[in-house]
Amino acid sequence: MTAPAPATTAGPVPGAAPAVPAGPREAYREALTALAAEDERVICLDSDLGGLERSFGDRFPERYVSTGIAEANLFTVSAGLAARGLRPYAHTMATFAATRATEQLKLDVVGTGLPVRVVATHAGLSAAHFGATHYCLEDLAVTRALHGLTVVVPADAREIGPALAALHELDGPSYLRLGRSATPPVHAGDVPPFRLGEAVTLRAGSDVTLVACGPLPVSFALAAADRLAGEGVSARVLQIHTPVPFDAAAVAEAAAATSALVTVEEHRPQGGLGDAVAEVVAAHAPRPVLRVAVAGPLPGRVDDHAGLLAATGVSADAVHAAALRALALAPPPTDRPR
Repeated sequence: MTAPAPATTAGPVPGAAPAVPAGPREAYREALTALAAEDERVICLDSDLGGLERSFGDRFPERYVSTGIAEANLFTVSAGLAARGLRPYAHTMATFAATRATEQLKLDVVGTGLPVRVVATHAGLSAAHFGATHYCLEDLAVTRALHGLTVVVPADAREIGPALAALHELDGPSYLRLGRSATPPVHAGDVPPFRLGEAVTLRAGSDVTLVACGPLPVSFALAAADRLAGEGVSARVLQIHTPVPFDAAAVAEAAAATSALVTVEEHRPQGGLGDAVAEVVAAHAPRPVLRVAVAGPLPGRVDDHAGLLAATGVSADAVHAAALRALALAPPPTDRPR
């Protein structure tokens, strides 16, 4: 029997963050397996990534399908299963989800409005040693442009369960963007309630707003805010875990309350968080908006995740420097447009 569906608001989740946090893929497997135990409509489709076969597939073999390395088929089959009343979770790497199989994502999943959950792992530069073929720095630009697709980017492994519970209740398609490896926990205590389309204020501040999306970008923003505080600069930190639907009201309020904004993302500058924030600020409360994002060519070497980001201009130091530059560009408080 199908269990009652969870509410779209998930959490808070009690308990302190573990000393060594689980990676995002492990947290996703655990959360999906728990959902499947409650809801017999849940079916997992995998494009030969392996981990789910050993966890979800062993427990629910009749509800696990491996399509092989054929991402277009993955999405088309998932849409067909959703049309028959199931709740498919289509699992593949982000670069293959958003660029290799864009046509099927656009037409078969988003175009039909069917409740397919695309779970895109190895996002950004988190594939690290896999190299440039597996990096994904364009997917938010693609998915933000697909009308009707909900897009979620948890900030750490502990947010994945609440995010998945919220997405499970949607009647339409969604895209869950995950990294590959463990990152520092963002929430030291309880995970705040997870509400789709609602930004989370991690730090209050009155001088500059740091708007961040994704695990390491949020960690970098928090570290930069601490450093700025030591220099007498009050930085608000706003976490965007749902790029779509975007919390324009929270950004507009932050822009009205502070002198400048800096966006931080593991994505190209075009089409992602920076554009979303700039669109709101331009319309509501014009302020300087500087972007910390992966700009320019990729480094011609293999490195770990944080090393690749630092080499491409995304780090706590870069956020700190951008905040000071943005404040230098801001008009004096008495001259701010109202």
